[in-house]
Amino acid sequence: MSDRPVTGAIWSALPVPAFLIAERNGQETILECNPAAELFMAASSAQLAGEPAYDRLSIDAPIEEAAARARANRAPIFINDADVCTGERPPVMCNLQLAPMNDDAQTLLLLIAPREIAGRLGRTQAVKAAAKSAIGMAAMLAHEIKNPLAGITGAAQLLSMNLPPQDREMTSLIVEESRRIVKLLEQVEQFGDQRPPECADVNIHDVLERARRSAMVGFGAHMRIHDNYDPSLPSTWADADQLLQVFLNLLKNASEAQPDGGAIRIRTYFERGLQLRGREGQRLSLPLHVEVIDDGPGLPPEIAENIFEPFVSGRENGTGLGLALVSKIIAAHDGWIEVDQRPGQTIFRVSLPMAPGPADKPARPSSQRPRETR
Repeated sequence: MSDRPVTGAIWSALPVPAFLIAERNGQETILECNPAAELFMAASSAQLAGEPAYDRLSIDAPIEEAAARARANRAPIFINDADVCTGERPPVMCNLQLAPMNDDAQTLLLLIAPREIAGRLGRTQAVKAAAKSAIGMAAMLAHEIKNPLAGITGAAQLLSMNLPPQDREMTSLIVEESRRIVKLLEQVEQFGDQRPPECADVNIHDVLERARRSAMVGFGAHMRIHDNYDPSLPSTWADADQLLQVFLNLLKNASEAQPDGGAIRIRTYFERGLQLRGREGQRLSLPLHVEVIDDGPGLPPEIAENIFEPFVSGRENGTGLGLALVSKIIAAHDGWIEVDQRPGQTIFRVSLPMAPGPADKPARPSSQRPRETR
């Protein structure tokens, strides 16, 4: 524990990682950290106390010079757009603030605000608000359009029965295009579905195996799909059918990125550090992670920032609804999805909460029946 305690309620309530650091034996040392910092570092305050600050926090900025200036001037120092690495995880771009304590300028408060999550949260809320009305209207139109299309398809099939073979190509084209439009309209209807997920304890690996088997006999038959599962991963609280849709869409996206064949890797792991505010205002930890990794060419730069928005697609004939639906489902589960691009590799990462304990599980409405997960 620190020899300079901080008021507990304020310290615990800080939404960003916060550290108290001071010079001990010639090096900056962590005195104390708040709960958000424990999640960020994936270590407890007791483990971090007394550790060299910049051994545990790798900061790509002149942090020691900034600390000296903060102490000398008794004034806060701000550092923007610094890469911060906490171990094996890739660096995260953050904004930093160093401020001397009022009663002891040699003890500094270090605040770390990850930019990526904050920026994406803001964009996500704006996109949801803008897309909600458009999708609702599109879903209503989809229902109205499907019925006439069924009549057109049936008429084309009847017409083809009385045509010579050389003329049937046109009626076949009508049928094929009508079916393609119906499939698109069904996606729009699915995206506009506002019903909440029917959640239960779900083994993520069971759902992933169902998705993998479906992919291997269908759209991913030309791919090699490898798995690297963490067998100790606990259950999540989710709608198994909706989660299956998420992983099918991600596997299909990875398969379509490599039309000539290649490899897809599915990886699961447990890591604390990501924390978001749930739909009901509660703070949630998302320690369950699933990565779908492909070796395709990656996302076009002009759409990479908006890939989870409706009607944004990198393919010529793409609908732009597959990844938007994935994002919608994960958000409804109080989860998080992001994409990470590296040379020759694209990683879609889904983060989910653990299933609550028996005493914390919400009551199941009488209209909901348990679903079987295989």
